[in-house]
Amino acid sequence: MQEKAMKIPYLDLSVMHNELNDRLTAAFNRVLSANSFILDKEVENFEAHFAQYCGAKYAVGCGNGLDALYLTLKAMGVTYGDEVIVPSNTYIATALAVSYVGATPVFVEPTLDTFNIDPERIEEAITDKTKAIIAVNLYGRMADLDKIKAIADKYSLKLIEDSAQAHGAEYKGHKSAYYSDAAGFSFYPGKNLGALGDAGIIVTNDAELAEKLRCLRNYGSKIKYEHIEKGTNSRLDEMQAAFLDAKLADLDKWNARRNEIAKRLINEVHNPLIVMPKPCDEDHFNVWHIFAVLCKERAALEKYLNENGIGTNKHYPKPMHLQGAYQDLGFKKGDYPIAETISECELSIPVYYGMTDEQVDYLIEKLNCFEA
Repeated sequence: MQEKAMKIPYLDLSVMHNELNDRLTAAFNRVLSANSFILDKEVENFEAHFAQYCGAKYAVGCGNGLDALYLTLKAMGVTYGDEVIVPSNTYIATALAVSYVGATPVFVEPTLDTFNIDPERIEEAITDKTKAIIAVNLYGRMADLDKIKAIADKYSLKLIEDSAQAHGAEYKGHKSAYYSDAAGFSFYPGKNLGALGDAGIIVTNDAELAEKLRCLRNYGSKIKYEHIEKGTNSRLDEMQAAFLDAKLADLDKWNARRNEIAKRLINEVHNPLIVMPKPCDEDHFNVWHIFAVLCKERAALEKYLNENGIGTNKHYPKPMHLQGAYQDLGFKKGDYPIAETISECELSIPVYYGMTDEQVDYLIEKLNCFEA
């Protein structure tokens, strides 16, 4: 008799949300009863709590992770004719934020073992038009931020972290915004700390920058109907702030479980066809938002896992320089070979709070049994 496949979705938020049902319901009722839904106490409370969690002075809520980066660049004065260095291997939102302020994204390759931007390649990409570096803390692992900060300081550049996938991650004992001028977060529902809709935040230790960000997110206004900047409408709403505040207390617990699962996978999967991600070292606390493996036979591995009830994803199947959105930059296949290799070989497998030990056992067994 054929063994029945165990079902492991790529991501399942139900365990997390079921545990928090009373807390989330209370948050909903509190906002509903207050009848105040925009920029009030819930946003203020969550901003204060999230800044404290990151070890930073200020946090400014906004509509989503893309806006967090866009507003930060705008507040820093990055504009038309400027260049901003971004990794060649990341989600397109990082580059779009640069485009939204009229600047040009300049792609720099990652290291193949960390997937993050390679500090050794940054200086050669700097020109007299470069105004900032966006270091993406991809898949939950922080970039080598001390090295990148040294380069930014050498050339008087702004350093921004895209921490959309790095809630709670640390580099040398510090969370986002310690090394950088600001860090932008997404609270898309599938993130380690996710809203029940879209939401984002910027964390910084710069009081002047924080004040400008509060103005820009709210139509360029500090006082109603007085607009001192050409701002936009990107406000974290009260309901999402309340949900996020209800969840924040459990973030470290969820990240700890992700680390338990990731450690088992790294230590117990010994299939030569599958390259496992680099384990945590003493400098990095990885929160494993995405557990990315590399496999030259990715299509076969994906089909095999899916047939055995295991959900997968690909981050990201087409690199930014080959996307139609950036064809105006004139890049062709082969221009960024490391990003292209990752896009062709990367497969994301389930690692999340709520997975049982039995599911982890099954996942390890199937990965070890894969044959091309």
